[in-house]
Amino acid sequence: MTLSRLAELSDDPAASFVLIARDGADTVELLVGEVVDVDLLGDIPLEIDGAPREIFALVPYRQVRERGFVAQDDGAPLRCIVVDEHLHLPAAELLPALPHAPVPLRDDGFDIADAEYAAIVERVIAEEIGRGEGANFVIRRDFTANIDVDDRTAALTWFRALLTHERGAYWTFAVFTPGHIAVGASPEAHVVARGGVVTMNPISGTFRHPAGGATKDTLVDFLASTKETEELFMVVDEELKMMSAVCSDGGRITGPHLKEMSRLTHTEYMLRGRSGLDPRDILRETMFAPTVTGSPMQNACAVIRRHEKKPRGYYSGVAALFTPNAAGGHDLDAPILIRTVYLQDGALSVPVGATLVRHSDPLGEVSETHGKAAGVLGAIGAIDRDRVAEARSDADAPGDERALADDPTIAALLSSRNARLADFWLNPQGDDLDGPFAGRTALVVDAEDRFTTMLAHQLRHLGLSVRIRLWSAVEDADVDAADIVVAGPGPGDPRDETSERIACMRRVVSRRLDAGAPLLAVCLSHQILSDRFGIALTPLAAPHQGLQKAVPVFGEDASIGFYNTFTARVHPGTTRVDAAEVSADAATGDVYALRGPHFASVQGHLESILSRDGIRTLERLVRHAFA
Repeated sequence: MTLSRLAELSDDPAASFVLIARDGADTVELLVGEVVDVDLLGDIPLEIDGAPREIFALVPYRQVRERGFVAQDDGAPLRCIVVDEHLHLPAAELLPALPHAPVPLRDDGFDIADAEYAAIVERVIAEEIGRGEGANFVIRRDFTANIDVDDRTAALTWFRALLTHERGAYWTFAVFTPGHIAVGASPEAHVVARGGVVTMNPISGTFRHPAGGATKDTLVDFLASTKETEELFMVVDEELKMMSAVCSDGGRITGPHLKEMSRLTHTEYMLRGRSGLDPRDILRETMFAPTVTGSPMQNACAVIRRHEKKPRGYYSGVAALFTPNAAGGHDLDAPILIRTVYLQDGALSVPVGATLVRHSDPLGEVSETHGKAAGVLGAIGAIDRDRVAEARSDADAPGDERALADDPTIAALLSSRNARLADFWLNPQGDDLDGPFAGRTALVVDAEDRFTTMLAHQLRHLGLSVRIRLWSAVEDADVDAADIVVAGPGPGDPRDETSERIACMRRVVSRRLDAGAPLLAVCLSHQILSDRFGIALTPLAAPHQGLQKAVPVFGEDASIGFYNTFTARVHPGTTRVDAAEVSADAATGDVYALRGPHFASVQGHLESILSRDGIRTLERLVRHAFA
């Protein structure tokens, strides 16, 4: 009955349905229903006529505008299927019933030539990362082709190939709606909310398997890569910002783990916290994964808008399944829409992106996009072994045991990464927020870097009652009322006289300083405070984006994570400027911290997972500001 139902749906071009194979399951889920397109996430109809409904949604990248971020608007619909039937098909019975004849491609290639993409990479590194606009950015290109087979037949053929040949995917799926067909195998569960527990799964770093598959020796080189390690740390920091915004306990990280697929291996962490928010609000606050956008998120969207040649459609959005639960709410399961083929009227596209950081090599990033596209196209059988440039060996077949992560050398390399990270985010934090500053209030002013959510979480653990205000919404009364104001970090050049945001942060810093009221300034605001004392601001020779340093902070060496492109700089040996005591690098004069009557500042991000001494240093500086 269920197989005949699928055949009936497949033959009907107006039918809307979804096939989902979840990791480890021996069944394939078939969801059938009517399509409803809505404008906003809050419009997703979790209830209809007072009854809870199961909803499958395709969330396009352009929805990021709901967070106030910029995006090219291609009109891709926020498409919902109101599920009327939810069936489970045994995978062993389904596979023989799916089409399997090869689907040849023609007119295939990347929409952006390799040399042009390499030039874009160079510009982003120089003009965006080099100018302090952020730590990392993902720039996308598309592999495109045409087919002479019916779209639905091709999608079912490729879904069968993925079930047969791909392994390690979180979801393997095929979505059929009029005008929009997608089939893929996403490795990454962006956000899941079940029973009040929210999890996120940042995955970063891409190791393309050589012929014959991954081995211990080839994997060791990948895991030892500074670029790959720092790339993962940066995306974990970015997703912890999101977790701290939606979870009352801020979130805790576990891992790292290996994510092994048929042709690619990644590294990943798991983030977990508790939340009572509506799942649609959780989804909105976590749009979208930094692994496919960059950080800080708001500026990443602006960089994507400046450097990508066309809108993203559904690439880097999510597929979201909202399922009614026994508590009267809905659970959420939302993988990222990557490793996905899109079909429309015989035209195929496979969007892929490379994560650009300060260490990036343009040709290496070109190669990464080739590897990602080849991984998808090889898995669906759309291109042959020679063009994929990697073998499909027996060791790569689904179901075969692979124990690379259990090898002592590999396991030691993975676990050694955590030695660099802050215990605060690795260990359970507990519910007791009765810290040393209990009863006092803090206002955190956000300068467009959601590191402020992590900073606020740490301040709450020190006992403070904390509010966050975006720079454009903060008022003088807010600044005056708080027991302490924390002027937060943000992207950009602190010397920019034309920026309203920089001007606002200067007013906040000056207002507290002039009033002699407790102030803590972080990163960008530290630079603004330094400028107030006449300390020179200058670009660094190489950006410190996602860099961990041990630096002096008023008599103690502290291991702190840095995300700065500019620095305040004094003559080496300077220990005081006007009313400010200076803690600076003995050789370069780069200012790491300032303190004086009722104020303190720090260049690094004490809230970052890279700040092993972050919470202790934060308490010291807050205590000084209150003294």
